[in-house]
Amino acid sequence: MRMYLISDNVDTLTGMRLAGVEGVVVHERDELGRELARVLADKTIGILLITELLSSHFPDIIEDIKLNRRLPIVVAIPDRHGTGRNPGFIMDYVNEAIGVRVQEEGK
Repeated sequence: MRMYLISDNVDTLTGMRLAGVEGVVVHERDELGRELARVLADKTIGILLITELLSSHFPDIIEDIKLNRRLPIVVAIPDRHGTGRNPGFIMDYVNEAIGVRVQEEGK
C-alpha cells in the first residue's frame, strides 16, 4: 500500500514528493471529484493525504469517503500555512478517545 496526496498548493506537494509521496494539486470541486475517482479506483493507494484547507472547503465529499469506504484511509494534514486546529487538539483527541482527562506535564 502506498500514500497519495491531494493538495491545494504546490509547496505541500513538493515537500511530500521529496519524502517519496506522489500527488496532485487541485482547486475546484470538479477537479477534486475527478482525482478522488481515480484514487478510489487505484487499489494500491492505502492512505490518502489531503490538506486541511482543501478538506474544509469540501467536507461533504471527504466525509462520504471516510464514512463509506474502508480504504483508503483519509488523513487531513496541515500545509505550509499551519493547522486550523486549536493548539491542544492532540490532548483533546486523546482525552476523548480514552474517556479520561489526561493532564499535560507541568500544568
